[in-house]
Amino acid sequence: MPVLPAQPPARFVGSITAITGNTVTVKTDAGDQRQFDVPAEAVLKRIAPGEKDLSKAATITFSDLAIGDRILVKIDAGATSPTPQAAQIIAIKAEDLAQKQQKDREAWQRNGVAGLVKTVNPADSVITVTTGAGATAKTVTVHLTKSTVLKRYANGSVRYDQASPAPVDEIHPGDQLRARGQKSADGTEIAADEVVSGTFRNIAGTVTSLDAANSTLVVKDLASKKQVTIHITPEAQMRRLPERMAQILAARLKGGASGAAGQGGPPQSVAAAGPPPGAPPSGPAASGSPATAGSGQRAWNGGGPGSPGSSGGSLWMQNGGGDPQQMLNRAPTIQLSDLQKGEAVMLVSTEGANDVTAITLLAGVEPLLEAPASRDLLSNWSMGSGSAEGAAPSQ
Repeated sequence: MPVLPAQPPARFVGSITAITGNTVTVKTDAGDQRQFDVPAEAVLKRIAPGEKDLSKAATITFSDLAIGDRILVKIDAGATSPTPQAAQIIAIKAEDLAQKQQKDREAWQRNGVAGLVKTVNPADSVITVTTGAGATAKTVTVHLTKSTVLKRYANGSVRYDQASPAPVDEIHPGDQLRARGQKSADGTEIAADEVVSGTFRNIAGTVTSLDAANSTLVVKDLASKKQVTIHITPEAQMRRLPERMAQILAARLKGGASGAAGQGGPPQSVAAAGPPPGAPPSGPAASGSPATAGSGQRAWNGGGPGSPGSSGGSLWMQNGGGDPQQMLNRAPTIQLSDLQKGEAVMLVSTEGANDVTAITLLAGVEPLLEAPASRDLLSNWSMGSGSAEGAAPSQ
């Protein structure tokens, strides 16, 4: 019996990347490119972001579609044309989606908490999370209800829109977790409306080789003493700490005085601490992928408080500012080609023994390797404000 070729899906969801004549090109959520024609008889509707009731959708014309719009496409199975024909398109305007994502990010920033899971008690519907750094370190109790939405990040992703529903017993100590809901006055408890969690690997080591053509590097893990191949995707967030910033951050992680690298003291776990009073706001998490800069991710270019060589920045650090997440958000972005063989890096990656994909990578970290608390630094930054969709949903 002959084997029939696999048929493309009759429905798919993605974003419009090109419109030529009556032909539309879409990059689907699965990552492939789909091209189809939109005949005059196709049904085109537009709904608001987050709306599930299609009876509320408004009828639109083909000219209303634009690059960047999110669309659900139903292909006409009975069409005989060599090019697939759309029978129905449900669209969400790109501008409307961006506005909703911004509001969602602000809600997660304002009403959320992020950190590392300490304990999970499914029987009592309670999860404890460690968050904060140094003097701000604390344990937050997350209360779950029957209406709490629980999700787990997809493998290799900190994007909320790629997370899928999962029961509470899939959450384990050491996982990264972010919750949004009603917080108590002192911030030590939260009645969660939504919770998203995931398991990731922390790696600190030195670069032993680079392969720009294949977007990979090999790092010798300082903990396991083994070589690990790191894949760098377009979504990976990569930054480099300026030397002075790294020294200040290392001192804070060691529990020493701000700005004085090498001070001793008990290490503290660093999680998603909020900005201290009077500190410049870090802003909401960036929109798009973890590699996309956002309103809270300004380059460290000497243009504001806390920049190298700025007396205002030094005073700010000495007065208790310099929240680790804000410092990381201001570090300049880099590319794989900016890394050098022999330099130290820290990263959060997918799980794996010898072959992983980077989610967040930080260079210029030599001073941090002496601070044991730095092992959790990037994990919580990825969940808190350093990454995009880790902090907020998108529809």
